[in-house]
Order: sequence, then C-alpha cells, then structure tokens
Amino acid sequence: MAKTCFHGVFVSIAVTSLLLLQAEAPSPPPPAVYIFGDSTLDVGTNNFIPECAARADFYFNGIDFPYSKPTGRFSNGLNTADQIVRLLGLKKSPPPFLYLVNVPSNFQKNILQGANFASGGSGILRDTGKAKRVIPLEEQIQQFSTIRSNITNMTGSEEATDKILSKAFILISIGSNDMFEYLLDLSKPMSLAEFNATLISTYEYHIKTLYELGARTFGILTVPPIGCTPFARAVFTGNNSCSEPAQAMAVQFYFDVASSLEQFSSTVQDMKYSVGNTFLMTSVLTGDKLAFGLKNIAAACCGNGTYGCNQTASFGSTVTSICFGTSFIRHKGLRSWLP
Repeated sequence: MAKTCFHGVFVSIAVTSLLLLQAEAPSPPPPAVYIFGDSTLDVGTNNFIPECAARADFYFNGIDFPYSKPTGRFSNGLNTADQIVRLLGLKKSPPPFLYLVNVPSNFQKNILQGANFASGGSGILRDTGKAKRVIPLEEQIQQFSTIRSNITNMTGSEEATDKILSKAFILISIGSNDMFEYLLDLSKPMSLAEFNATLISTYEYHIKTLYELGARTFGILTVPPIGCTPFARAVFTGNNSCSEPAQAMAVQFYFDVASSLEQFSSTVQDMKYSVGNTFLMTSVLTGDKLAFGLKNIAAACCGNGTYGCNQTASFGSTVTSICFGTSFIRHKGLRSWLP
C-alpha cells in the first residue's frame, strides 16, 4: 500500500513559516545548516553516547528508511530535520556532530556544510535528561563553538568566520522534555510561573550565545501539543484524554518565545528569525482529522504511552492515519494502530 506522509503536511507548513525569512526575494539554499534540539531533530547523536539511555538505534525505528535500517532517528523514517533541510533546497540533512568528530580527515570540510547537535531527551535546562546521559542545549552550543574555532583556524580571522556563519541557517526545536520533567516532579521545587520564567530566560540566553558565536538566521520550532501524546494521556490523565496542564505549558511557551525573540532582535540589526507555532500547526490537523484523511490521532504507532518502541512492541500497518511514535514523538509516516 502506498504511504501517505503526515510529515509532508506538517513540515511544509513549518517551512512556509521559516521561509518567510527570505520573502523579500528568492534565495539560494543556505551554505550550511546547524541543528539544535531534542528527538524531533536528532538524526543519530545519541548513538555516539555509549551510556545514553535515550536511544532509537533499534527496530522498529527506521522501518521505512532504506533497507529498514534504524539510524538513531526517533521515527519510522525521515524526521523533521531531514524534511526541513530538503525543503530549504539541500539534498540531505547534516550528520551528527559526534559522527563528524569521528571522521577527523574530513572534519573541517564537513563542518562548513553544517552539523546536527540535537540529542533526543535533551532540554533547554541543563539538568533536563541528565539521568539519561543526553546532551543538553548548553553543551550542544559548546560543540558549535568548537566548530567556530575550527573554521577560524581555516580562515585565519574571526571576521572571515563571522561572514561564513552569518550565511548559515540555525534550526532549533526543543522544550518538550523540560515541561514533561517539571510535570513529573512531584516535589515541584518552583511554581509553574517561576518554571516558565526560568525556561524562557535560559532559552533566551542560549539564543544570545549562538548570536555571539556568529549565528544570524534562526528558525525556531516551538512545542507541539505534548498534552495529547500517548505518554501524557497514559500518565497524566489515565482516561486517554489530553493533559490540559501540559497543553497550557506548550501554548504559553510559544508566546514567551515569540516575545523574547522580538525583544532581543530589536536590540541588534542583523538578526533574522521565524517562529514556527507547531502547537497550532498540529492542532489544525488533529482538530479536523477527517478533512485531512486522518483516523487515529491518539495512539502510538509502536508501543504505547508507557511502553517504548522496540522489537517486542505492537506495531501498526501502513495506512493514511496519524499516530504517535513511541511515547512522545510522532512518527513521520502515517501508520494505523493495531491493538
């Protein structure tokens, strides 16, 4: 049966928003794309962390990839990073930074084309995902700093490096794991308002750091309806309904990010950005599912809300339905849920 891809709809909307950055005139593809975030954009980073507990380098992940090969993407096939890069006009998504480090002979050549730092399970806050040994956004940016240093070694000047990086496209998708960990922490060391303020101020700090390192063009994807993921339905509500607290956090995050970026960009002259409201994009599809030819918008494609996707999990057949991949991340192809 032919596959109908939900990612083609969702990511096309996202890229339409991101390409508003270049609305003044047609532009060529960016010479490099540097990608930061969590499992929505991870193309195999966690494969290179031996002690990492957040992994996707096993079946059924990758079942729709060539040769049904699991690649470390938390997806049945290509993920959001792959699709956005393609729609930007490039042939393929850049590989993980940790992969490039393991190919030292071509490292300096490869980093001029981009790198993917995204680590599944990571967050904006330093301690998010710490128990799973993932790479937080702060450390991802440190890796980007290493790339900047290597480019400067090649160019011989900071000014030349600034010129190179100013033409690159920076893609970021992160925040969901921070929210989940806050909601799961029964001790609640801070109020929700304090948490939201800490989250957005930390995110703003990271954006400013990237700017200081030479980044100028940003595409930011905010948090989707995480309260309607199989995990949230199973753990927070217990009755298969969406978690309203999680939904409210995701909505607030979009407005906070948009406001923060507007304020920061007003203080500099050469920053371009676009914010993709993934909560709204996804809600449009799921809110009128039949109009989009969708059926199941609640279940996992593989495993369920509390049982991850692996070789022993239940698995769906290929049809035109939307479902969720594992506990959190939506698979990028459409598969029905088979009980």
